[in-house]
Amino acid sequence: MSQSDYQKLIDGPTWAFIRETERWYPPDAVGLTIAGQREVYDRMCAAFRQPRPEGLGVEDHSMGGVPCRIYTPKGARQTMMYFHGGGFVVGGLDSHDDVCAEMAFATGFRVVSADYRLSPEHVHPAAFDDCLAATRATAADYGGALILAGDSAGGALAASVAHALRGELALNGMLLIYPGLGGDRTTGSYQTHAEAPMLTLADTEYYEKIRHGGPAPEADPTASALRDTDFSGLPPVVAFAAECDPLADDPFTYAAKVRAAGGQAEALLDEGLVHGWLRARHSVPRARAAFDRILGRLKALA
Repeated sequence: MSQSDYQKLIDGPTWAFIRETERWYPPDAVGLTIAGQREVYDRMCAAFRQPRPEGLGVEDHSMGGVPCRIYTPKGARQTMMYFHGGGFVVGGLDSHDDVCAEMAFATGFRVVSADYRLSPEHVHPAAFDDCLAATRATAADYGGALILAGDSAGGALAASVAHALRGELALNGMLLIYPGLGGDRTTGSYQTHAEAPMLTLADTEYYEKIRHGGPAPEADPTASALRDTDFSGLPPVVAFAAECDPLADDPFTYAAKVRAAGGQAEALLDEGLVHGWLRARHSVPRARAAFDRILGRLKALA
């Protein structure tokens, strides 16, 4: 898809968000050292960060040996695990602090954000192992059926954890925000949106190599949920795709497989939005509407 097409698909406020993002985190940031990438990513997230809503209890605590941040509204009954995005290379508890706080405040859910280990220091399955351990510990501590959620790389981790925990833990649902689930990169959105603003096909291939220290395993659902052969017995799925994103087809491919196996799954397209739009929810009307739709679907899952 040409840049002229994106000029039509993407509105003015979203372009302003893209330009502001690139001021902090340039499109060629993958050319920096890992430490350099983390530095500019953290600075960018700090620039967009909103204050937490008042009235939340927030504490940092180890869950299953994994550092976590727990956001607790008064009277919380539902617990949600949240796994942050960042290509398995950048991000942490602070990068998604405001997103998690706002989700907890708006839904009344307890939100447990996991600070899983990052690549390349800790290649796959380290991040998956951490998310699995934190989820098991959270279920043991708080009881009840959990919701698993995440954006981008975190969406991939949430889906893989749900596949691994079938029949072991009660899960009320999965909420995946522009996740990369291991779709076919030679076709569909991976090709039509290969040069999308905010995330390119080349970026996805770069992060995959860093995550695995080489090529990705072919048939490992702990790495990519779409590589599983069994999509039965999963909790209800709601997956959101950003239209202008190489990963846009993955939620639809995944939802179709879950439905074909007898499960409940819904994939939704956020028109005119780009990968990483969560940071735009306070500045871009389209992103605000998409975030409100996420909050509504979360309440329905509970």
